[in-house]
Amino acid sequence: MPTPRVKSPLRQPLRRSTRNTTANQEIKIETADHEKDHEQDPVEAVPVKRAARSRTAASPSPKKAKREPSSSPDAHKPVKIKDELAKAEALKDRKFKLFSATSRTSPFPDFPRPTPHECTIAHRILAHIHGERHRPASIIAPTTSAGCGNSPSVLDALIRTILSQNTSNANSTRAKLSMDKEYGGCDKWAEIAHGGQARLQKAIQSGGLAAVKSKVIMGILDQIKDKYGVYSLDHLFRASDQEALQEMMSFPGVGPKTASCVLLFCLQRPSFAVDTHVYRITGLLGWRPGGATTREEAQAHLDAVIPDEEKYPLHLLLVTHGRRCEECKAGGKSGGKCELRKVFKGGRFDAGAWAEIAEVVEGEGVKEKEIVEGEVVKGNAVKQKVVKKEAAVKEEQE
Repeated sequence: MPTPRVKSPLRQPLRRSTRNTTANQEIKIETADHEKDHEQDPVEAVPVKRAARSRTAASPSPKKAKREPSSSPDAHKPVKIKDELAKAEALKDRKFKLFSATSRTSPFPDFPRPTPHECTIAHRILAHIHGERHRPASIIAPTTSAGCGNSPSVLDALIRTILSQNTSNANSTRAKLSMDKEYGGCDKWAEIAHGGQARLQKAIQSGGLAAVKSKVIMGILDQIKDKYGVYSLDHLFRASDQEALQEMMSFPGVGPKTASCVLLFCLQRPSFAVDTHVYRITGLLGWRPGGATTREEAQAHLDAVIPDEEKYPLHLLLVTHGRRCEECKAGGKSGGKCELRKVFKGGRFDAGAWAEIAEVVEGEGVKEKEIVEGEVVKGNAVKQKVVKKEAAVKEEQE
C-alpha cells in the first residue's frame, strides 16, 4: 500500500501541467483578442505574468514608432498648409503677371513670329478651306451643347468652359445637359450650391474629371455668393480686360485658357485662347518657340503678337482645322495636300508657295456661305440656326 500512495502524487503534477498549458493557451488567445475580461483564476497567475513580459518586451518600440509618425504630421500640418497656400498664391500671381492685359508683351521678345502679314495669310487660307468666321450680332446660349464661353451670362459662360476642360465637345455637352436635367434647367446656381458636391459630381460624371470639376464649380459658387451676395459675375462686363482676367483666374481651377475663352466669346474682348489644337498647329506653323514652351507661355506670346482683329476668327479656324485636317490632326503627317502646311512648310513662311495658291484663294474668295458662331449667313440675310459644330457646319459647306 505505501508504494502506490507514493506514485500517485507524481502523476498528479503531470495532469496539473496539462491543465496549466490549456489555461495558458486560453489566456494567450484572450490577450490577443483584447476583447474578453482580464479576470482569471489564481492558478493562471503565472501564465499572465509571462504574457505580460512578452508584451513588455515586444510592444514598446513598435508602439512608440507608430505614435511618433502619426503625431508628427499633425504638428507640422499648419506649416504644410501655409506652404501650399503660399505656392498657390505665387502660381496665381505668376500666371496673372504673364497674362497681364496692360503689358501686351511676349515672354519671348526676340521671337517676332507670327507677323501680322502671316496671320492675315493664314486667315485667308483657313477661311477658304472652312468658311469665314464672324462674331454673332448677339450672344445666345446654346441649349443643345455646352459650348465654350458662349453665353450672355458670365457665370454660365465660365461654368460651361470649365465643363469643356480636357474633354471633347460631345462629353462636355452630355455633362451640361445632364446637369440641367438634374437641377431643373440652366442657371440653377442656388440649387447646385445647396445640393452639395456629391450630387453635382454625379450629374456631370459623363464629362470626365467630374470630381475635380464639381469641386471647382462649388468653390466658385461659394466665393461669388460670399463676396457679392448673389450668383452672378455680370459686373465683369464693366471691368477692364485686366480686371476681368484677374478675377476669373483668382478662382482655383480657372487657368489662362478658360479665362481667355470667357473674355473672347462672352465678354467679346480680343483675346487669343490656346487649346490643344491651336497649340499643335501654331507649332507646325513655326509661330512659337520650340523646345519646352508651355501652353501658357505660347498663349501669352500669341496673344501679344497676333493683331486683335485676327484673334476671334483665327482661334475658331485653327480649332476647326485641327479637328478636320488629316495632316494637321494629332499624329497626322504632312502629305502635301494641306494648303496651310504648304505655305508654312517646315515652320517657315514660303512666299513662293503662297503666290501659287493666292490666285485660287483670292479668286474664289470666301465660300458663298459664311459660317458665324451660331448663325449661317447667306448674302446679307441672316438665318438663325442652332449649329452642331462639326457635322452641321460641314454639311452647310458641302
